[in-house]
Amino acid sequence: MVRVAGGVLKRVQHDGVGQTVPRRPTPGLPTRQQILDFITQSGQPAGKREIARAFGLSGHDKIMLKALLKDMADEGLIDSSPGRAFHKSGGVPRVTVLRVVEVDSGPVAIPENWQGEEPPPKLRILEQGRRGALALNDRVLVRTEERGNGHVAHLMKKLAKSAELVLGVVHQEGERFWLRPVDKRERRELPISDLGEAQPGDLVLCEPSGRPPKMSARVDAILGDPFAPRSFSLIAIHKHGLPHEFREETIEEAARVAKLPLGADREDLRHLPIVAIDPADARDHDDAIWAEADGEGGWRAIVAIADVSFYVRSGSALDREARRRGNSVYFPDRVVPMLPHELSSGICSLKAGQDRAALACHLAIAKDGAVKSWRFSRAVIRVAANIAYEDAQAAMDALLPETSLGGGPPPQAVVEGPSPSLTAKEAPPPLASGERSPSPATAGEERVPRELVDTALRPLWGCWRALLAARTRREPLELDLPERQIQLDEKGRILSVAPRERLDAHRLVEDYMIAANVAAAKALEAKKAQVMYRVHETPSREKLVALKDYLDTFGISFALGQVVRPATFNRIIAALGDSDARPEIMEQVLRTQTQARYAPDNLGHFGLALGSYAHFTSPIRRYADLLVHRSLVRAYNLGEGGLSNEESEHFGQIGESISMLERRAMEAERETIDRYVAAYLSDHVGELVQCRITGVQPFGFFATVEGLGGDGLVPAGDLGTEYYRYDEAARALTGEASGDSYRVGQRLTLRLVEANPVSGALRFQLPEGSYGGARQRPERRDRVRSGGMGRRGRPANIRHQGRKKR
Repeated sequence: MVRVAGGVLKRVQHDGVGQTVPRRPTPGLPTRQQILDFITQSGQPAGKREIARAFGLSGHDKIMLKALLKDMADEGLIDSSPGRAFHKSGGVPRVTVLRVVEVDSGPVAIPENWQGEEPPPKLRILEQGRRGALALNDRVLVRTEERGNGHVAHLMKKLAKSAELVLGVVHQEGERFWLRPVDKRERRELPISDLGEAQPGDLVLCEPSGRPPKMSARVDAILGDPFAPRSFSLIAIHKHGLPHEFREETIEEAARVAKLPLGADREDLRHLPIVAIDPADARDHDDAIWAEADGEGGWRAIVAIADVSFYVRSGSALDREARRRGNSVYFPDRVVPMLPHELSSGICSLKAGQDRAALACHLAIAKDGAVKSWRFSRAVIRVAANIAYEDAQAAMDALLPETSLGGGPPPQAVVEGPSPSLTAKEAPPPLASGERSPSPATAGEERVPRELVDTALRPLWGCWRALLAARTRREPLELDLPERQIQLDEKGRILSVAPRERLDAHRLVEDYMIAANVAAAKALEAKKAQVMYRVHETPSREKLVALKDYLDTFGISFALGQVVRPATFNRIIAALGDSDARPEIMEQVLRTQTQARYAPDNLGHFGLALGSYAHFTSPIRRYADLLVHRSLVRAYNLGEGGLSNEESEHFGQIGESISMLERRAMEAERETIDRYVAAYLSDHVGELVQCRITGVQPFGFFATVEGLGGDGLVPAGDLGTEYYRYDEAARALTGEASGDSYRVGQRLTLRLVEANPVSGALRFQLPEGSYGGARQRPERRDRVRSGGMGRRGRPANIRHQGRKKR
């Protein structure tokens, strides 16, 4: 008990926490000591309201209390905490936020916002049986208690990071340290308030604090040398928050389920010469294909997919982790897998000569390529061979010319195709120093036995001819969009950056996968079961209007009233032939398309010209495919591992989540490629490079190095003193006096003046520098529109011409 004027303090319970209040309040203000005693012994944050209630104050006394508390604060007796609560000066608030600074012998933390002149006190955190150990820099909400000459903290809850972590490089200016963010869109540097053990040049994760303009950063984690091999993907992993380490319970579960027997009720397909055709350095093999003639001019085919749903059951630790990741993320030097190695590269990978569980799609294909029927079964397969794309192509090219569709210009890529080969598998490994590449035919004959060519590859190519004929009739959207291929040596150093070659073998696998994906969607529709569709909607009218305005600048007509189909865009591109405008128009057509996504509502797939389409073929690396497998298992009573009721009820939410995670992965992959390109080009700073303009804005234009990629800026200030008019519809900057024009798609020679591997940013200049000089003459255009002056803030030599907003 504590004596106070006019009464005795007693302990009461309030929301489960002990609090000290007077038993019989006495009118009048409490003394300074009485307030200090109350604040010290209160189990709850003690603000002015709590003090007034505890001492029975009202009316004028509350006004006097406010003045008294201000005097006590001015005298240094009390400090205020967040939320207007008070604590003894130099002490710790009763309820506060701490940051963990030691974990070796139990968690020890300091106040997150310490205003005292002395070093912040260290408090030992009493976790009281809480599951999951605290880690360095964790933020926790605690209730503090004086014990002996110090304090202890009772953990109430673990808090999220106070702000999104910023990834950057430490650099020093004089006595101060600064954080230079790696995001090329972020131009502001932050002063570092807590450097920890970081050194200038280190790649670090920092937690920002404060509000503009007074912001600072505290180093949260040191990631190492940003220029070291394999650091570029690490930057993307941390910047985008990609989960890259599996929880212990997930790894343990993967090891356990990998030992499950395949079961005796599977259809035995081990006698078939089924093959998996993948990149040469593929880490996982989730699809295998087989075909044979049906004797009536048509074909029978099987697309066998790793039976991931047998091992990853709904609601399990593996399932929770897979849903959290959404998909695997592929970088030039590493993969961040959706599933642990024991599954993705182990028991679920269709390796040659090993029995594997598969979900098989059996297809009956007519002579004209139409899929007449399908069925699905759980099967056991034994892959006859894992064949690289290049080897399969070389083996077929070595036969009579009519057995292959090779030759001529490289085939075009279908927008948003589902093939694993297009988006998630890697290039063949580089040759060792001094090793010569064998000819394709020789390589194919050496690496693919002739018997396998006859029993497996010949029938696959024959069936593919029929599928290709059906695809040609369907007229999906086809754009010639080259991928960049990064080749690294064994230490992760860059050997080359070049466009990835497209082979008939790639298209063959792609068309078999499309056929199986369509069959999976239609099979589930027949059972009125849940389908996670791959949705690609028709372009919006707003985008079509923008495309029309853009094509008008080339004199190309585009009717808005027509029914737009993929073939509509194909005809525009085909009519261009080898025109210099072809690349930029294809890019604009691509921008006109909607973003593909996952959803339980069937809105069709515009790009592939298909009415029903789902992803079935890659459950190792895409959660959407795993859901389709589970739905098939449930709908057709194929055993354990079917779709759960909980999943079925939340299909829409799951679709939104995995669509968002896919976009995150795509951005991380694209940024990493840009960093590799910038690193590759960093040895060529100061040189002239052949470029193509990829974007035009009022402040300048962006250009990419031909054949390599990676966008860099040419600032408007470098274009000279002439006024340039910005035409939004034509996406061009046009000189008012000369008529010279810089527009999207234009090819020109530029000087590379900066290549930043950490941010992936490039910067170019006109060859003879800025402001005048005998620079190369830009493109001339006869069709130049007039326009008014630009808005404030634009470069002085830029005027703006844009469409009026309707």
